[in-house]
Amino acid sequence: MKTRAAVVTESGSPIAVLELRLAEPREGEVLVRVAAAGICHSDWHLVTGDTAHPLPAVLGHEGAGVVEAVGAGVTKVAPGDRVALNWAPYCGTCFLCKKGSPALCRTYVGPLWAGTMLDGTPRFALDDGRPVYHYCGLACFADRTVVPEPCCVPVPDAVPFEIAALIGCAVTTGAGAILNTAALEPGESVVVLGAGGVGLSAVMAARMVGCDPIIVVDRAAAKLEMAADFGASHAVAAGSGALEKVRELTDGFGADCAIEAVGHPQAQATALEATRSGGRCVLVGLAPMGSTTELDTARLVREEKAVLGSYYGSCDPERDFPLLCDHYASGRLPLDRLVSRRWALEEVNDAYAAMLSGEIARGVIAF
Repeated sequence: MKTRAAVVTESGSPIAVLELRLAEPREGEVLVRVAAAGICHSDWHLVTGDTAHPLPAVLGHEGAGVVEAVGAGVTKVAPGDRVALNWAPYCGTCFLCKKGSPALCRTYVGPLWAGTMLDGTPRFALDDGRPVYHYCGLACFADRTVVPEPCCVPVPDAVPFEIAALIGCAVTTGAGAILNTAALEPGESVVVLGAGGVGLSAVMAARMVGCDPIIVVDRAAAKLEMAADFGASHAVAAGSGALEKVRELTDGFGADCAIEAVGHPQAQATALEATRSGGRCVLVGLAPMGSTTELDTARLVREEKAVLGSYYGSCDPERDFPLLCDHYASGRLPLDRLVSRRWALEEVNDAYAAMLSGEIARGVIAF
């Protein structure tokens, strides 16, 4: 069959929208008609080359849609099912899965980073037969895509596709950092560095928990204006004086928890400084491969600060996607606020320009 998809042909070049060949799903695979896909910075790392990945590749790892066909052996979903797409499939039987950390499962990491399905081959191709690779096993910047069965999580009819798509990455990553990784409790203070889709999801989750104060730090004035609408009690401009302001708002100590949702070494160091003694600093943003952050380890010991990595919000998609859908349906997580603007697939470069300018919370490609 044919499909239109947003493709990175080479690092440093604009994203191209191409017509590709798409093979039928094989054993253990699912054909999904994509309804919505979120604009996330992680895909942009392929465009810049900050993330190494086989090219050409179809972007998109935050999506939702309808199952159109299934391959042999698929039992979890059937044609007609509405699904959110999970970019971290897990086996359920390995050491890490049994330890309750399915987001860290290593079983499928090899083929996913090779840009293929779990059998080591891609389903996309150019007209001349040359392979086109799948980013994160999903490649959902396409009107149709083939994904592994473990990547499909059924969602209720009451949850719009664009919300289900964002639950597939930004919401689970940001809210999960609050609910799972940090396990924040009512009354605890939190500072969130970075008010993109992930950071604002963390803010909404912190408000749902009952954290106070909820401080947002960002360099973009537009993002700071958004922060209050998402539940922040205070918005602080990044740069000189930001740390002093955070400490002032937390009785001079720093926050019980700092969430770094940027993925930049300097922001990571700032997050640690904004954390009180005995508090936890949660690193959520994906920094470019090979980057490092210098931490004062003597202070870590003397001040008993905990530095925690949070990958995909420490989630279990089978547990957390439905739970987040319930929080949305009940009004506890007003996720509609995240969707700032919608674009057609052909406007994908404009969507990323808006993301990079800081003018949107989260953009969505609507099919």
